[in-house]
Amino acid sequence: MPPFAAQQSLFRAYDIRGTNQYFTSSFIQALGNAFATLYNAQDSQPTQNNNANASVDTKQNVVVIGYDMRIGSEAIARTLSTVLAQQGLRVIQLGLVTTPMMAFWAMQYQGHGIVATASHSAKDILGIKWLVNNKSPSSSEIQTLYHQLTTSHDRHSYPDNQANNPILHSENIDNNYDSKLPIDLLEQLPTDQVASVYINAIEQVFEQLFQHTHSATAANQKSAYKLDLVIVIDCMHGATGSIARCLFERFCQQVIFLNDIPDGNFPLGNPDPTEPNRLNELQRAVVLHAADIGLAFDGDGDRLMVVDNNGKIVTPDHLLYLLARIAITEHPNSLSNSLLASEVLFDIKCAHHLPRLLSELGTTPVISKTGSSFMRQQVQHPDNQIVFAGELSGHFIFNDSRFIPYDDAMYAALRLLHWLDQPHNDINDKKPLSDIIQSLPTIVSTADHYLPMPKTATTDCSLVEQLTRFCHYLQYLVDMSTHTDSSSNQQLKDTCLPATTCKSSVCTCATAKAQIALKQTHELLPVGTKLSCIDGVRLDFAHGFGVLRQSNTSNSLTARFAGDSIDDLKDIQATFAALCRPFNAALAEQILAIPAE
Repeated sequence: MPPFAAQQSLFRAYDIRGTNQYFTSSFIQALGNAFATLYNAQDSQPTQNNNANASVDTKQNVVVIGYDMRIGSEAIARTLSTVLAQQGLRVIQLGLVTTPMMAFWAMQYQGHGIVATASHSAKDILGIKWLVNNKSPSSSEIQTLYHQLTTSHDRHSYPDNQANNPILHSENIDNNYDSKLPIDLLEQLPTDQVASVYINAIEQVFEQLFQHTHSATAANQKSAYKLDLVIVIDCMHGATGSIARCLFERFCQQVIFLNDIPDGNFPLGNPDPTEPNRLNELQRAVVLHAADIGLAFDGDGDRLMVVDNNGKIVTPDHLLYLLARIAITEHPNSLSNSLLASEVLFDIKCAHHLPRLLSELGTTPVISKTGSSFMRQQVQHPDNQIVFAGELSGHFIFNDSRFIPYDDAMYAALRLLHWLDQPHNDINDKKPLSDIIQSLPTIVSTADHYLPMPKTATTDCSLVEQLTRFCHYLQYLVDMSTHTDSSSNQQLKDTCLPATTCKSSVCTCATAKAQIALKQTHELLPVGTKLSCIDGVRLDFAHGFGVLRQSNTSNSLTARFAGDSIDDLKDIQATFAALCRPFNAALAEQILAIPAE
């Protein structure tokens, strides 16, 4: 059996993550050597921000390393720091930080950073995220790192002491390593410096925003003004608790904190604000304190959920729209023509109203595959026109050159608070968040629901692949029926029909043999229905949408449906059930049974 075969499943679409028993001392040390090979292969880049540490030798590659509050994360970070320093890299240790803070500090140097975190996962899960030149790794690059790890294992020897035990505590680290290192290769930044430099950078953003919306005199007077809002924040015992009080009390007059002591045991549940009923405590606190807003952050601080002043959860679709609106109206170039070609990126699970609302803002809505790392890669592309990106799970990225282009939940929350504190109409008064949400279209939707992966014993194609070809075939039939010109028919046949055939010579999937009446075709895919297959199957109808896709993080399907009313929602679920029934009747019934939120 190849080395670390048991750990291969940890290398997922976005990061390294899995049960803590697989994070052994020998595995982390081998992973450290793989990271060292990766970072030593990079060309040394100039320091990104001269305020960070002017003494950094930019001829030498520098990696910042932090960890979250999980039991085991600190031990992982310490081991990785030691191994990287042994391999000649300069390591800046950040201590307990959020993932966005790691990204912020990586940008202060050369864009290389690692954080030991499993984000919002359960307490027995550990994980690692990393950046190379400020960029998140792609799925293929994550797999390449795994192969590099197995290769480096053959070239290095590791201590036998507890090598195969989980690295849950610092006692599992060979502490003799530290004494062998040159003192200038391993540096621990003071905790107050890690926090203060980050907060000061956000303070500069607020000064720019005041100058953007006020005269120079007023901006100077208001730069020290605190937002006149009552805020409740639930840190869910995650990493944000280590800095949220300093950050939000700097900018807000009154803040009430819940669960702000980092605790990897998660006594109240997983640090996942999107879980059902997970925001109940926050909702009650907002009502109790008559607060203007409630904020919730996930375990590593890159996801945001919001409760309005009435204690009602703001749907991520509406929150995404509001934050995109803020990014556009407060963009440094918002008064010029440079924003005419701007784009807002949203993932395929977002509701059907969002593209229209974004178009009304004068921007171009662009649909994306699900996954914050995918979004970051698109945002960071040199030719992009993206000013904002967001997804249903609560990741939001401001790309307006004011701050790091990263999904930082605390920063996104502060941008929302600043905007809420401004007047939004001609009579110069502030609207409560509930009134603003009330003015947006009603969305009746299901949650992003997980379904067990159906077995496809009679075919070598996945159900999503079968459904994709079937929908292409139906769309072809609809297009053919609406064109009477024979040349147009032939052109449609040439472009659409191949999508309905399976490339596999042994496939017996039902899509290749589907016989369907034209009347039923129009019932399933009415004229005007939009089909997107960039990530599973998404159908946009006149009064709602649905999406069925394969999860990137588990062996399951995810589904979400939304409509303008409960009847529209049920109709769309029934349509997807009818589309899936030829392939798997049990899945069709599961789709019908998904409840509305």
